[in-house]
Amino acid sequence: MYRLAICDDNQADAAYLQMLTEKWAKDAGVILQAEIFPSAEAFLFRYEEEKSFDLLLLDIEMGRMSGVELAKKIRRVNRRIQIIFVTGYMEYIAEGYDVEALHYLLKPVTEEKFFDVLDRAKERSESGEKELCLSLPGEVVRIPLSEIRFLEVQRNYVTIYGEEAYTVKKPLNELEAELDERFCRTGRSHIVNLHFVRRITRTQVILKDGRDLPLSRNFYEKINRAMIQYF
Repeated sequence: MYRLAICDDNQADAAYLQMLTEKWAKDAGVILQAEIFPSAEAFLFRYEEEKSFDLLLLDIEMGRMSGVELAKKIRRVNRRIQIIFVTGYMEYIAEGYDVEALHYLLKPVTEEKFFDVLDRAKERSESGEKELCLSLPGEVVRIPLSEIRFLEVQRNYVTIYGEEAYTVKKPLNELEAELDERFCRTGRSHIVNLHFVRRITRTQVILKDGRDLPLSRNFYEKINRAMIQYF
């Protein structure tokens, strides 16, 4: 399923884009959930609670905060979300490139051009990095594997440490099956992303941020072999 946000202070334009996205999703055989936000501030308020949006259709000229300002705020913490500017103004194209926008569509948007851009966004998403999908109370969060530093078991819960920490009630073995070759166990309670490892001792794995994880004697040779293969 694709999560899409439409941020536009023109209600008619936003409704038109929503209609086009629903038509595109039906034609493409895609399950899509779209939400409309009347301002940059409204989207940011929602984004604080729900960060699993895949695509942001963003007007530029809006109220107190412009679409470009919003895009810059999002890019400081999220390089994954795809941004498409949809606006009636040409002069902001350069700023769109600064925030790595996928495309810049001029209003009035044609169905053919819009569908082409959504097809490109879908292709980029499908060829992109693998993510870990977490079902949390009231939301679904997807974390790129490259952002995960380590996973830690505490009783019946697992905490995934990345740019933020998320805790789920799920067996570590099930989460481990969704990871790739860059991850390795250090014992029964921890899995580490080898990219973030600075040093390995007989009893510890020291991460680049200074944190250390306990290393079981039975996993010492395995993690060293994994490090050699990874690098």
